[in-house]
Amino acid sequence: MSAVTLVAMLCSFGLGACFSLLGSISVKLMPRVKIDAGKFGTLISIFMFSCLIASLIIGVVTDVIGFKWIAVIGFIATSICIFILASGKTYRAVVIPCVLLGVGAMALNTAANTMGPLVLFDGQNPAAANNLVNVFFGLGLFLTPLIVSFLFRKTSYEKAVGAMGVVLLLPLIVVFSAKGYPVINEGVEIATMGQFFTAVADGVVAAAKLLAEPAVLLASFVLFCYIALESSFCNWLPSFGKEVLKKSEGAVDEDVADASGQRLLSYFAIAMMAGRLITGLLPGKIGFDLTANGGYVIAGAALVSAVVIFMMMNCRKSKTAILLAILSGLAFAPCFPTTVGVTFSKFSPEIYGSVFGIIFAVGLAGAVIIPKMMGNMSKGATIQKSLKLLLPACIILAILAIALGLTKASGTG
Repeated sequence: MSAVTLVAMLCSFGLGACFSLLGSISVKLMPRVKIDAGKFGTLISIFMFSCLIASLIIGVVTDVIGFKWIAVIGFIATSICIFILASGKTYRAVVIPCVLLGVGAMALNTAANTMGPLVLFDGQNPAAANNLVNVFFGLGLFLTPLIVSFLFRKTSYEKAVGAMGVVLLLPLIVVFSAKGYPVINEGVEIATMGQFFTAVADGVVAAAKLLAEPAVLLASFVLFCYIALESSFCNWLPSFGKEVLKKSEGAVDEDVADASGQRLLSYFAIAMMAGRLITGLLPGKIGFDLTANGGYVIAGAALVSAVVIFMMMNCRKSKTAILLAILSGLAFAPCFPTTVGVTFSKFSPEIYGSVFGIIFAVGLAGAVIIPKMMGNMSKGATIQKSLKLLLPACIILAILAIALGLTKASGTG
């Protein structure tokens, strides 16, 4: 594995950590800043809306300045935001880092998902490449709640959350030492700030024209549905697990219930890692073209997800909840990276950043809306009942994914 490939995977790991952070600390954060599930849902929406805006900007900037400095921005910005979040003691104090965290997360996201398809499989299989890169997204989802849960039992909230900020500074060693980053726009001159802003302005104009591309529009709405699903699980699985445990076991110590709920997110993340590893490696072994047939793979995964969610709505046993969390992780696994890979196969690498910025930004609108709606619906009820909001997203996702797979390649770029 080259150092540049490792950078892409570390960026994906950092993104997973960002996306699971709020869910991992939710059981301690809510009483600390005196908020209910509804206001916590608002925090998630703020973070996701910040990601939405940042994705559009960073996608274009990536096509201008390249991958290395986007990765640097991502790790530094994310770490600083986590340090601020660790010290916040009021609702207002944690809103600001939630906004800034979105910028760092999207820098890591764009670096991972646009560089990965260029450095793996010689750039010939973007869907499989993105599945492998996003195994490390699952690793970030898995380790973050595990580390935080362990540290919550050993030290203060401030030190436990702050430790994650330190963890996300360490990859900078690899980022700065790696050589041979892919060059995507050799003719772009950015020796001065004026040239930089001119190049970005030109990139914005070019990106706006992509909105007329059918593949971009379809991929955008596929990700709208999928990211709504994944973000809802990342942020509400701990609460779901806590609810089911109390129904199954009756009176349970609060710390035990919190830890059990957080472990559910880890099971989900492990399953997602396994699913993406299988999706990235198995098709090549059996001669199945994942990029060409990705639409059908995503549609099948979406329909399986709908069945699993329905079962979760009626779950009454904690052991069953664990099994369903694992099944949901396996079902979700191929959806995002395969969507990105299938979309990239229809465009040239010079505009991967802009394409990704658009489709991910639209996708994030789902994360802004749905988790918040789940939080509101759970007031006076349960997270389990609010899961019914996710069923239509699964059905629409399946239909749109097939349409994306059938869309012809574009001559743009």
